[in-house]
Amino acid sequence: MNTTATPFGGHLAPNALATYWLDALWRATETAQTLRQRAIDMNEHEAAGMPPLLHFESEPVADGHELDPPCNYRLLRVTRCGTDALEHHVRKDAAPVMVVDPRAGHGPGIGGFKRDSEVGMALREGHPVYFVVFDPEPVEGQTLGAVLRTLATFIDLVTQRHRNRPPIVYGNCQGGWALTLALSHCRHRAGLAVLNGSPLSYWAGGRGINPMRLLGGFSGGVWPAHLAADLGGGTFDGAWLVQNFEGLRPEGVFRKYDTLFADPERERERFLEFERWWNGFYFLGRDEIVTITRDLFVGNLLEDGQMQVDEHCRADLRRIRTPLVVFSSYGDNITPPHQALGWLPAVYPSTEALVAAGQRVVYLTHEDVGHLGIFVSAGVARREHRAILHHARKIQALAPGLYEMLLDEDSGADEAPDARFEPRRVEDLPFDPAPAGFDRVKALSAWLESMYAQVVSPVVQSTVRPELARKLRDAHPMRLSRKLWNEQAIPALAWLPWMQAALQALGAADAARADNPWYRFERIAADGTADAWTAWRTMRDLWAEALFTQLYATPSPLDLLPGEASK
Repeated sequence: MNTTATPFGGHLAPNALATYWLDALWRATETAQTLRQRAIDMNEHEAAGMPPLLHFESEPVADGHELDPPCNYRLLRVTRCGTDALEHHVRKDAAPVMVVDPRAGHGPGIGGFKRDSEVGMALREGHPVYFVVFDPEPVEGQTLGAVLRTLATFIDLVTQRHRNRPPIVYGNCQGGWALTLALSHCRHRAGLAVLNGSPLSYWAGGRGINPMRLLGGFSGGVWPAHLAADLGGGTFDGAWLVQNFEGLRPEGVFRKYDTLFADPERERERFLEFERWWNGFYFLGRDEIVTITRDLFVGNLLEDGQMQVDEHCRADLRRIRTPLVVFSSYGDNITPPHQALGWLPAVYPSTEALVAAGQRVVYLTHEDVGHLGIFVSAGVARREHRAILHHARKIQALAPGLYEMLLDEDSGADEAPDARFEPRRVEDLPFDPAPAGFDRVKALSAWLESMYAQVVSPVVQSTVRPELARKLRDAHPMRLSRKLWNEQAIPALAWLPWMQAALQALGAADAARADNPWYRFERIAADGTADAWTAWRTMRDLWAEALFTQLYATPSPLDLLPGEASK
């Protein structure tokens, strides 16, 4: 057969274009069928009450609904790991591990999403494992203080169940800072606290690295979250948080769907498995989201010990005596090392102050894994998470001070890597916890929130009925864009099974598509599109930094706000 060389590799057979278009039609049909299945899975998960998506079997231990004050958290004990039987590794003398997943838009399960996960590594290292889950809806009137008290109660309960041996508490993102708050008020203790991608220094960051910290300056601070909760009938829809996450890196969203289209046979199950968790949107109470936004992300009160948790206690990071392991990544645009570690020089002005407090802080950084990869990457689980658990006793035995955990590159495929702990100085951490401008955002937010709470919020609350709140919930773009992929919304989808069968009969799928120059050209175009999205996002974030600096980090009329004038 005569062929012609192509500029993008390979040789162009006479029927290459026809083969490509037939294969592309088959891939488009398979992709559409996968999106249709995602909508089915989403509806089924919601109909079932959105239970936690754990790979492991478990049994209930405690229910936050029965505590005072009540909340929607529950404590489970992991009992079995399917046919892998990782539970057989558990040793009676090993410290228990309690994993707390993030309640930041999604449901629980990411820490035990698959066999090679935080839960799986804890079982493999011989630890009995407990998992903290939460229900989709908060208890009426639920507060952040109630959540923190419940987490502290769970820690105490696990300690009692294991002959007064405090657990290793493992917190992911929001779960990490929630555990930190629980440990920093009323002097609760754990054996070791591992904070994975958990922000504690909410204003810290680098130019173009984590633009989410600027959002309060462009939205006016707290009041939009308060409004969203009012429109939700007293609950804040986690779909808003997930939408913000996707907006941070649009090229990642493009890549997710493009990867599915490029190779639907291989990617279908992986895509659907992740999307079952990604599209399970959970809710926070109005008081919770207002407190979190006001006191943490906009107010940054935690570093100063000014955050009032409840009527009895204030959160103060100086009170923590539990050794801390902080795991963060420079590829994380939600919680880069700036936000994971920037609080240290704000709380402990010198290494000597940290030593005098009797505290041990160990940090571990990754060069490029993204925020979700910290929790879901099998490679990270097998290396970093297993190493943390494997060397937990060494960490607990360290003298007070700051250490960097460095992992050995030469470890066996089924072994935890060796680690060494290099002393570091707090003064050398290159992270500024209080960059210019954020104090003005805090003042502006307080003023606007006061106006909204007094004037607008009562009107919105009296207007929004449960029926309207449900309709607004169903109409959220994150739900609507997923659920549209069904026959009721798009009647043509009813033909998908017929098209699949017909294309299958034609042998449309090209097993050798990687050698087809037209497919290679498609992939080059896809890479170019992703690069264009990346360039646009980079420029957007740089402009956002420049505008934020102009608005808040230079003299402006905002200096006349009450909060600023009092300084």
